[in-house]
Amino acid sequence: MPIKAYIFDLDGTLLDSEILWCKAMQQLIYSRGLPVTDSYACELVFGRSWGDILARLRQDYPSITEAAWVLEQESQQYYETLHATVDIRIHGSIDLLKKLAERYPVAIVSGSTRRQIADAIALMDIHDYVQFYLGNEDYPRGKPDPSGFLLAACHFGIDPENCLVFEDSSAGVRAAKAAGMHCVALHQKGHPPQDVSMADEILSDLAEFHLDL
Repeated sequence: MPIKAYIFDLDGTLLDSEILWCKAMQQLIYSRGLPVTDSYACELVFGRSWGDILARLRQDYPSITEAAWVLEQESQQYYETLHATVDIRIHGSIDLLKKLAERYPVAIVSGSTRRQIADAIALMDIHDYVQFYLGNEDYPRGKPDPSGFLLAACHFGIDPENCLVFEDSSAGVRAAKAAGMHCVALHQKGHPPQDVSMADEILSDLAEFHLDL
C-alpha cells in the first residue's frame, strides 16, 4: 500500500527525553522518602503514557496519593530542571519530519500530555510542519493499544495501512502494528534495550530513512 501520511512518536523518537523523565520520576519518588532503582524508573517510564505511569506509580507506591495534576506538575518541574542542562533534540529525526512534511501530512501521537507535546513542538520549532498532535487526553488507552494511531488515521481521513509510524519503544511498535500500520523503529546505541523486532525496519538514526525504500 502506498504511504500517504506519517506519524511520529515524541519521547525517544524526536526528543531524547525518556532518560530525563526516568530521573524526574526517581526524584519525585525519592522526595517522599521512598526507595527506587534506576531499572524500575526506566521500566516505569519507557514507552508508557502519563496515565499508565501514574496508575503504575499508585499501584507500587500506595502512599503517593496526591492528585494527578499535582504529580504531573511536580514531575514536570524536575524534568525541566534536568532539561535545562542538555540538548535533548534528536536532530536526525527532526530533519526527517521537516523533509516529509514538505510532501505529506505529518502528525505526532504521544503518551505525553498535550501541554508537554506543545512545549516540545515549540522547542523543536516544528509547529508549521505538524498537521496535528494527539496526547494522553485524546484517546482512552495508551500504547500498546492502537487507539491513538487509529484516531490519527481518522484525523488524516485515510486508511491505517496507508500510514507509517516512527517509534522507539516496544509498546509503540506493537501499537503501530496492531493498528495495521507500517512501522520504522529508532534504536539508538547506548539506550536501554527495547524489543522492536516487530517493526518493518530498524534504524539507529532516522536520517538513514529513505522514501524510495
